[in-house]
Amino acid sequence: MTINDEMFYGLLLALASFLLSMALTPFYTHFAYKYKFWKKQKKTTVDGKALPIMTKLHAHKFKHVFPTMAGLVGVAAVTIVTWAFNLDRGQTWLPLTGFLGGAFVGVVDDCINIFGSGRGAAGLRGPMKFFMISVVGLLLGWFFTVKLGWTSILVPFFGSFELGAVIMTLIFAFAVVATSNAVNISDGLDGLSGGLAMLAYGAFGVIALFQGQIYLFGFCMTIVGWLLSYIWFNVPPARFMMGDTGSFALGAGLGVVAMMTNSFLLLPIIGLVFVIDTGSSLLQLTSKKFFHRKIFLCAPIHHHLEAIGWGEAKIVMRFWIIAGVCAILGIFIAATGGAI
Repeated sequence: MTINDEMFYGLLLALASFLLSMALTPFYTHFAYKYKFWKKQKKTTVDGKALPIMTKLHAHKFKHVFPTMAGLVGVAAVTIVTWAFNLDRGQTWLPLTGFLGGAFVGVVDDCINIFGSGRGAAGLRGPMKFFMISVVGLLLGWFFTVKLGWTSILVPFFGSFELGAVIMTLIFAFAVVATSNAVNISDGLDGLSGGLAMLAYGAFGVIALFQGQIYLFGFCMTIVGWLLSYIWFNVPPARFMMGDTGSFALGAGLGVVAMMTNSFLLLPIIGLVFVIDTGSSLLQLTSKKFFHRKIFLCAPIHHHLEAIGWGEAKIVMRFWIIAGVCAILGIFIAATGGAI
């Protein structure tokens, strides 16, 4: 196929995923209200302390029922479209499995949050969530290195360096775990994580396209198609949340795609907003633990900006703009640094 044919192929997959997601959303909404997929408002930090600012900022969202776990729509749409039109052992089997593995961890967490009671209603405890997504990352990393034979990493402008199967497996697992948690942390404002993920997948899709990985490009476009549908319903005021089902699926899949395009070192550039959001939470936790003081009014930083008076739509759109610039920068570095 020519580059035009490949682009057309990817755009058709995006359109198919978008239309299927739009068609599935009413079914999800019906079951979400019937079985009460209500999101419980988080009122305590990971160390059990109260979140008065956060609780006040988002109290209006929880005055009425607010469904979560809408990521199920994306899981269904992406799986159906990929399985029917874009399944390839060398290019899409692994990212689809990563996407579904992340979704499984998220479903468990969301179900506990929705149907649990008492102290356990907050969802999976952090260490258990970390363990589960680490297992997913390690298993996929083993397949990536042993079965697909990837044992080197590309450093832009300097070339490829052989690292061996063990180290590459660990790097792969780190990419999956870090990106899963980063997307999850950024899923705090209406439309934020969906838009950021769409731009990141779009950027890696372009890189895959110019590498000749047509099926991987198609997979990225399939996810972009779902996210276009999701954002349609999730812009402020959101009709529902993707929940951990969606955020962990997106994060795990994105980590796999970054590795399969040999662009691991571009991940923190293309996903810079994810890095900043996650880093702000880490800084806040570290400062509170060791210095007993807060750096931000509340973390991650998008909530700090909300607390100082920035409107939700303003934060989301400006973060989208930053992410778009980072996506362009990442593609440029890939093109000039040897990844394409």
